[in-house]
Amino acid sequence: MTIDPDFLDELDRFDSSLKRETTSQHQGEQESPDVGEGLTFSDYRRYAPGDDTRLIDWKLYARTEEYYIKQYEEERNLTVHVLVDSSESMDFGEGERHKFEYAAKLGLGFCYLTAEENNDFRFSTFGDDFERLDTGRSNRGELLRVIDLLNEHELGGRTDFRAALESYAASISSRSLVVVLSDFLGELDDIEEGLAALARNELVTAQVLSPDELDPEVMGDTVFEEPETDRELRTYFGGRLAQQYQTRLQQFTGEVAERASDLRATHALVDTGDDFFDSFASLWVG
Repeated sequence: MTIDPDFLDELDRFDSSLKRETTSQHQGEQESPDVGEGLTFSDYRRYAPGDDTRLIDWKLYARTEEYYIKQYEEERNLTVHVLVDSSESMDFGEGERHKFEYAAKLGLGFCYLTAEENNDFRFSTFGDDFERLDTGRSNRGELLRVIDLLNEHELGGRTDFRAALESYAASISSRSLVVVLSDFLGELDDIEEGLAALARNELVTAQVLSPDELDPEVMGDTVFEEPETDRELRTYFGGRLAQQYQTRLQQFTGEVAERASDLRATHALVDTGDDFFDSFASLWVG
């Protein structure tokens, strides 16, 4: 992967102009403009690179010569969980259109703005199970570490939506927003079961597909390969077969969207050929 962390700086414009609207059931109040205003002091924790230096207790530093951060009961009132599909089928697309890279950047955007709003984030990949990449420090330094891990991450295997998402749902213990980013190429019933396990939280789902999947430019004698099984099909692609492909694709993406909607999830079909920040804005605003 080649995720450049510089894109995080461009997300700052979303922080003030495009606040995500979440339901009162899941979202705590976010009205205090100053650090600690209107919040009740809870505890201290050691300072970590990337933390807001305004939260350092300098009186405590004078006594201990150690940096400690003040924490407040409502400082972290919403946890955002990001899950990015890392199966073989996500290893598709060139450059900035690469599905996994595009999806991972969308997830990182959620994490970045979540940390900016003094909330917690969790970042995981999933396939036949989930793998958590963060260590619990919801700050920029942690995001940079996660980006390094993503750039080294090897994609492979098939996605077991039911097992992986049900397993992850069991790990959630607080009020949460869950963001699932995947091409959702799998059995619809398994996808629905997996998402249903997460649906007790606020749920955002994005079906991430490349332009070559949404509108293949190939014509004539073509070999198609299924990445997760290495099966190949040689056929003449064009005319009626191309139309059948478009019809089946629209039916499938429509079914994924409908099942997500039935679970009261916010759902979007994302084209990796679109401008990244336009795609992110549509997801962030909801």
